[in-house]
This record gives sequence, structure tokens and C-alpha cells, in this order.
Amino acid sequence: MKKTLYISAIAAMMAGTALTSCSDFLEAENKSAGGNTAEDFFAKKPQTLLYSAFAALQPIADQEDIYNQGTDLYMNTRGMNDGDFGQYNLSSDNSVVQSMYVNCYGLINYANGVIKYAAATSTEAYEARFLRAYGYYLLTQHFGNVPYVTTYIDNANREYPRTQIAEIYPSLISDLTDLYNNSSLAAQSEHDGHVSKQAIAALLAKINLAAGWDLNTTLGDAQKGTYSISGTSYFSEAASWAEKSISGITLYENFNDKWLPANEAKNQEEIWSVKYERNGYPGDASEGGNSRMYTYGGYPTGDSKANLKYVNSQLQQSEKSMKLFEKGDTRYEGTFMTTWFCGDTWEDGYMSYYNGASIEKGHKVAELWFPYYTDEAEADSIVEAHKAQFENINSGIAVTFRGAILNPDGIVLYTVANGTVKKSNVELSAFNTQTANGVCVKKFDDPTSVYATRTSSFRDIVIFHATDMILTAAEANLMAGNTSGYWENINKVRNRAGLASLQSVSEYDPQYTVTAAFGNTTELDLLLDERARELYAEHSRWEDLRRTKQLVRYCLAFNRNVNTVADMSSPSGEIRWYRPIPQNEIENNTGMTVADQNPGY
Repeated sequence: MKKTLYISAIAAMMAGTALTSCSDFLEAENKSAGGNTAEDFFAKKPQTLLYSAFAALQPIADQEDIYNQGTDLYMNTRGMNDGDFGQYNLSSDNSVVQSMYVNCYGLINYANGVIKYAAATSTEAYEARFLRAYGYYLLTQHFGNVPYVTTYIDNANREYPRTQIAEIYPSLISDLTDLYNNSSLAAQSEHDGHVSKQAIAALLAKINLAAGWDLNTTLGDAQKGTYSISGTSYFSEAASWAEKSISGITLYENFNDKWLPANEAKNQEEIWSVKYERNGYPGDASEGGNSRMYTYGGYPTGDSKANLKYVNSQLQQSEKSMKLFEKGDTRYEGTFMTTWFCGDTWEDGYMSYYNGASIEKGHKVAELWFPYYTDEAEADSIVEAHKAQFENINSGIAVTFRGAILNPDGIVLYTVANGTVKKSNVELSAFNTQTANGVCVKKFDDPTSVYATRTSSFRDIVIFHATDMILTAAEANLMAGNTSGYWENINKVRNRAGLASLQSVSEYDPQYTVTAAFGNTTELDLLLDERARELYAEHSRWEDLRRTKQLVRYCLAFNRNVNTVADMSSPSGEIRWYRPIPQNEIENNTGMTVADQNPGY
């Protein structure tokens, strides 16, 4: 197939495509122009391109490696390495990077089409402007300077030079500010995937925060994560917009309630999500959803026999993550499935947790994982008391129970056989090569999914939510010099998690191990740790570390693949702060040359 610049070929490629719905408000139908010109068709039905724009969000949101590999929180297990992202071995022909770049420009061009054909004061045009800005936000975070196109591409033009982020950020902020002030969009989220002013404020907070870091801070020492600040106006704006986005939201009393499937339809903390809808899906619904629930955990023992959830051993807890949550932090149990129930059916297996199954009620258990701070005698007692539930866990099939205290300094491993509990000490490196090697993330579980098909989850993918915005406000206030605003917001999320307020960073005592080279814990480190706990397994970690100029420092301390700065650099010593611009995009864009490639590639 002849290579062409994707952003210049979108219209021709998609004109006759049947588009898949991403919610019941985006009904799937054949969008063929039926012999009319694109001008005729889209002028009459600009919402057609809006459907396409919303559908384009799904592959962007349903991707894990580009957002989280190569950070401090995750590692692949069961003998797998951490891949090109985790090892900083990306090349300009990496398929995931190419997909991200292509899909973001697809989203942008569909949005530009809506803006061209719809009335300027229509809801369609308002939403399209937001979607376009979101696409550029993602591109700037991962690629830096990129072609900035604000007109619909429906011709063979191939000249799209890169635009400096110093020009892109102000343009996005100006357009979104006008959209917030002058559009007729709903004030708050209606939980249907549509854009609200609340979502616009959230995106403005994110873009202003990024602009503050990228335009008004200068890196000092990459290994130490030092920087200087030349201006605070963007940070002050970010704090203000974050507060606007939070206005009217009351946090759930318990963190676990935020992610319960039963609360998804009217999640009071959700600001904007990428929607999925099983009802009315036009294809095979067992394969038409997303894969979020099948990542972030170890591969279970006897999954298909005991109806355990399939998890692919990717993005399991790193050593730091195992000790990230302190005792009493309700976010641990709200994030991880520590007890894996099993049974003869899917509903009676792993998913029975959502129907009230518990160890105390006598339900069969295949895996039981204790956090690092668990007293060993307490764990011994629990396993011994419930060992009858850990055997014969599936009629006629031998599936071995496994459990452990997940302490990276030394795993305490439990097994049960013939009524006898066996306990042993296992090195973390050996434990990670085994199956059933730890907790999985439960935040994205879909109890209505079909067993073990890896794209059968129809849970919405939340992009912006209240506590993300609270921590965005904390970060922005810190950088703007408003320390009282920083501590107020830090303590909001800590208090909801059952933790005491802090008044200074000297009161913070992280339990994970740091090296002398990492240096003393700062207010920014505390902020990044709270983001790690509050947003664990969400698509933010790599962006958080790159934005705050801590990527090298954190990888040196906590990424098992990085021992020196050279491990994150090109042979000539250029640090890979961004993703590579896809090579075929450079080759087929007459406005770009090899000199436009990002440093390090």
C-alpha cells in the first residue's frame, strides 16, 4: 500500500466506512455519501464527522504501554521484559507510537470537518473544538512540536510543517477559553460522553499546567530533576481552571465507591469519559469493547478452569508500587483485587466479588494477596482458618491456591495442598517469573463482560475526574508559589483515603526504598506519589514524569531497566524526553525533514 501522510488522507480513507458507536447517543450507521460529494453530504450531516471523531477516541484511550511503561510504578512479569517503552528502545517505526500519532490526527481532522460544515454556534461545532484541542494536548505531551492544522484536510496537500508548542499552547487556551465563556454547552457532566463546560475547564487546567512546565521552567540537572521557574502565570491559570472544573462535585465518602461498576452510569466524580455501550453494539459484543480490565496484574493460575479473570502479566506492581500505599490507605483495597474468588461459572468466579462474595461467607478462593505491611502471624492465621476454601476450588479440576505477602524485600508465599498450608520465602525476582504473581487492578472490571475475551469490557474509560483535578490544582499552586493551596488540595485526597493531613513534607514518610542519588523527598515528590496512589493504572504516569522533568530521576531510582542516563539516551547522548515522530510521517510530509525528528532518535 502506498505510503501517504495520514492527516492528508483521512477524508478519502474514511468517506465510505461504517462507523462504530461509542455510546447509545452515537448510533452506528453507514456513513457513505451515496454518490453525493463530500461537500454536499457533510454540509447536510456534519454530525457524521462528529460520530467519527468520538469513535476515534477509543483506540487512543484503550492503549496502555505509551502511557505507563517506562516509569516508576510498573513492570512486566512472568519472564517478560518491559518492552521498548520500558527499556527506552523506541524507534521511529514503532507501531504503537505510529498508532497514537495517526489516531490523534484522525480525531483532529474529523473535528476540523465538523467545524467546517456545522454552524459555528451548534453543539456539534462546540464539541468538535474541544475534541480537536484534546487531540493536540495528547500530541504535544508525547511528541512536543507537531504540525498544527486547524482546517479540514480533504485534498492531496502534503506540506504540514511542525509548529512550536510556544504557539500551539496559547492557541488552544484561547480557543477553549472562548468555548467555555461563549458556548451553550451544559455546565456540568451529564455522564453521556458529551462535552460540558466542566470538561473544558479540566482540559484548560491540563494545558495551562503543561504550558507552565514546558514554556516557563528550565531543566537544570536531569539526574537530579532540578529546574528553575521563569514565570507563574500559566500555573496560576491552571489552578483557577482546575477549581472551576471541580466546582459542584462532592467526592464519594469511600474511594472504592468511585470505581464500582454499579456507580458508573452516574459517577459523581467523573468529568468526561470515552463511552462504550454494549446494548445496540452492531458487531460481536464479546470482542467490541476495550481491554482495560485485562492489564495491570499477574497471570492467574488455572484461569479458565476456575473462572478467574485473564490478566496478561503486563504492568504489574513495581517494587516501589508494592510499598507505595501506607497502612490505612483505603485506595489500596479500592484499586487492587486482593482476593480472587473462583467457581464453576464466570459469575461465581472472579466476578462474584461484585455480588457480595467474601471469605467470611465461605466462598472458594484461588488467590489471596496481602500488602507488604501485613503482620506475618496475621496472614498465617487467615490462611490456616480458611484453608478448606482454598482446596477443591473447582469440581474435578486441580487448581492450586496461591497467596503471598507482597513485600518486595522478600515474598512470603503460601500454598495449600491436602489440607496442609505450606509457607516459604521467595525472592521477588523468582516470584515474578511464576504465574499467579500478585494482585490485579480492579478499577476497570466489567462484571457484565464475557469471560476471557480481551476486548469484552464495556466500562467507560474515564479521562478527567475530580481528584485528578484536585491534584492538578495542588501541583499548579505549588508551582505558582501558593503553598496553602497546595496543602489544602493534597490533604483533600489524603483525608478521603483515610490518612491524616500533612502540614509539611518533613511529616511525609514514604515506605519505599530510595537511593542517596534520588535525594531528599520534596513537595513535588509527595504530589507525584499522591497522583500515583489516586490515579494508579490510569493513563497519566509517563506524562506526569515528563511534564515535571522528573522522568530521568525517577527512572534511575525505580525503573529496573535504567541504570544510567545513557539507558534513556541516544548514542550521541540526547535524552529521549519525547516519543519519536513516526518515520513514514516525516518521509511523506513535504513540510518536514529528518532534522524535525525529536532528540534521541
